[in-house]
This record gives sequence, C-alpha cells and structure tokens, in this order.
Amino acid sequence: MNNYNTALDNSWLLESFDPISLDELNSKAEMLSRIDNKYVVRRDTLQKVIAEVADDFEILDIENCRAFTYDTRYFDDPERSAYYEHHQGLRKGFKVRIRRYTDSDLCFLEVKVKGKRGMTVKHRLPHDPQQLDGLSDEAFGFAQNTYSNHYGKPFEYNLQHALDLRYQRITLVAKEGGERMTIDTDLTFRSGGKSVCVSPDVFIVETKSQLGRGIADLSFRKVHERPQPKCSKYCVGMAALGEVNRWNQFLPTMRKLELTNAVVTDETMPLLNAA
Repeated sequence: MNNYNTALDNSWLLESFDPISLDELNSKAEMLSRIDNKYVVRRDTLQKVIAEVADDFEILDIENCRAFTYDTRYFDDPERSAYYEHHQGLRKGFKVRIRRYTDSDLCFLEVKVKGKRGMTVKHRLPHDPQQLDGLSDEAFGFAQNTYSNHYGKPFEYNLQHALDLRYQRITLVAKEGGERMTIDTDLTFRSGGKSVCVSPDVFIVETKSQLGRGIADLSFRKVHERPQPKCSKYCVGMAALGEVNRWNQFLPTMRKLELTNAVVTDETMPLLNAA
C-alpha cells in the first residue's frame, strides 16, 4: 500500500504519474526564470487534465512522499507597497518571502522580480528555519541588492511580517524537460490574528515553461480553462482577510477560490513558528 501523504483523498492525482527524484527533476527543469500561467480549477476539471497529461509528466517523489507541505511567510511594508504595486499592475513589482519546505526542513529566503515579457525571476538564499519572525540584516540586504541590481533603483521598503500561508504542493515535470506544473491544495492564510481556508476541492495549478505555452497549458484549453490573471496567493490572502482596502483586481480569482464569502476565524497563534 502506498504511503503518499495528503489531507484529502487525492490518490487519483498522486498515483497517475511515474516518479522522479528531486535531482532528476532539477536537471530537467529547474525553472528559476520562466513564464508562469496560473489556473484555479475545481476537482472534476483537474481530473480531466490529469488524464490528458499523465503520460507526458512525472511526479516528484521523495521517500514515497508526493504531496509536500509548504510554509510561507510574506513580508511587506506598513503601506502594503508590494500588494498595491501588484494590484496596480506595475512592471517593477516584487515579493519577499521566507519559504520552509516542512517535510525536508529546508528553508530559503526568496525574492521575486519581473523580467522581460512578464517572465518571473526568482532569487534564493538559504535561510535559518529558526529565524522566521523577521528578516535578518543578511536577508534584508539580499532582498535590497536583488531589487536594486535588477531594476536599477534603490529599495526603500521597510519590510515587516505581513501574511502566513500553508498549503500542500504536488510537483510534476515534463518527461522531455523544460516544463513544470505545480498543483496546490489545502491552502490556509493567516494574518492579523485571523485565518481563512480554501476548499480542498479547489486547486491552484501553475504551469511553468519558457514560452508559457506548454503541454499542460494546451490541456487546460481543451477543457475551456484559461490562465487566471491576478492570481497572487499573497494578494488574495491579504484581500480575503481584510488586510488591505482595495482588491477589485483580485475579485475574479477570489470568486473562483470561493473566498468572497469564506468564513474568517480568529486565531491566537501564528501559522508559522520556528522549526
């Protein structure tokens, strides 16, 4: 019997693919610079896509584990500049986050900036999983230098803890290389002592390829799904929890995630604690 970990019965998804190791996956498609397309789909739609692409992709498998818990802490300034710059569609936006891969206890500071033609460029720095409350001088300096070197202007944001996010991720890679697909489920957002969850029957799927027109993208088109614009997890989480004043740009995504009428609960503990 397989021991694949998952909060809900996603065996139809986890068992549809041949396994691939992390080293093999990275050698095929590390994809730090790529064009991302995001889709928000319900379970029945995703099942159709999985049946279509099962022979073309392999699934990341680490010691018989195929669904991995991700803890992410996002940082923004008190004015929520990272949020509002994204809301306004500014080309020189950024995200700064600490991501902990809970199952392997790996942890990285990640800085995301925008490249040419909408390409996402991600820079990473190993981070101490015991230091999650704020950014160390080294971490802040890395974010500052990454932004300034990329955009040619100073980084003038006073970053503070803004949002915590936990979800499970399944990672697929095309057998021919050059393309990834990640499937995120069981999302929980927390900020300001409040929490909100996405239904486990709703998935965020992100395709990553050099041109943004990969095998998975074609399969989504066959089931009449198009990329979901304005699908930032950070932004929809901040909007759903009422941490920002404007979110009209993210309403279509929030509706598909069923977050517009979701129950927001009070929380006494943060989602992320030091490992």
